Amino acid sequence: MALFPRPILINGATHSAQQFRMLVRDLANGAEGITQGDDLKVTQRGTPGGGVSVDDGSAVVRGRADAFQGSYAACNVGAVDVDIAATGGAGRSDMVILRVEDPDYEGSLDPETDEIAYFQVISNVSSSATAIPDGRTGIPLARIDIPASTSTITDAMIVDLRQVANPRRRRSVFTQSPASISTGIGSSTSYSYFSTAAGWNIAVPDWASKVIIKIDVSPIRYDLGNFWGRVVATFGASLATQYITLDDNQGSGARRIPAIIADTLTVPSGYRGTTQLLRVRASGLDAGQAGRIYVDSGTTLAADVQFEEDPR
Repeated sequence: MALFPRPILINGATHSAQQFRMLVRDLANGAEGITQGDDLKVTQRGTPGGGVSVDDGSAVVRGRADAFQGSYAACNVGAVDVDIAATGGAGRSDMVILRVEDPDYEGSLDPETDEIAYFQVISNVSSSATAIPDGRTGIPLARIDIPASTSTITDAMIVDLRQVANPRRRRSVFTQSPASISTGIGSSTSYSYFSTAAGWNIAVPDWASKVIIKIDVSPIRYDLGNFWGRVVATFGASLATQYITLDDNQGSGARRIPAIIADTLTVPSGYRGTTQLLRVRASGLDAGQAGRIYVDSGTTLAADVQFEEDPR
């Protein structure tokens, strides 16, 4: 095949369907999958029965019959019911896919009368399958792991296989330097926030599925005695990172030791499109200890926060 002599879009020229499919491929960076995290989700029917429901949404599907087939843009408006056959004496796994069957490359469908893009069930796939088991053009949406003698499909049987074609990401770095020394922490096993480190109010994107947080507290000031405790960050009212343990036995002299807090957290639906406070707090693990920890004007707190989009 030669170079397309009339690139898209040239006024007065005729462009083939293949050229537009190649344009879709280029715009999608060669990727395929759903467009946004909540597109084409497979769930049980409103009243569970012998099938599933595929939510609305859109996707890009890469053609597999030819290297220069390009990619297809498919869209589903409204939920669609897809039937799943009942099992007999043995369990079975089925895969629900978004299938594209272009008669220019495979099959004999008529684009004027037939559905070229449709939801298809591939029956009896491996119970660990995450990809379409053959070379057909399509993207996997879900695997249905059906127990023996079952005719009603529930959410507990559905394994989400969707991938976002080009997931959105947003990364920001926030810094803070306390103006003065904080109240010492260590006399209680209950958490307290560092009083002079107010934290950061962070806008959560309305598409975020997870957030990766890394906070450097460099350095923490230790004083008055040995210290055993932990430090953690909270994000909003319901999320907290994995705590880290602080264990220092250098005695009563002042010293400075850096700490790093990091975790990956699932973003609750109620957080999306809101602003949430990210803040560091600590506690002792021995209420009788003499040691205390502080942040002060010699401390910098740096928060690296990355939101990512995943299927949800």
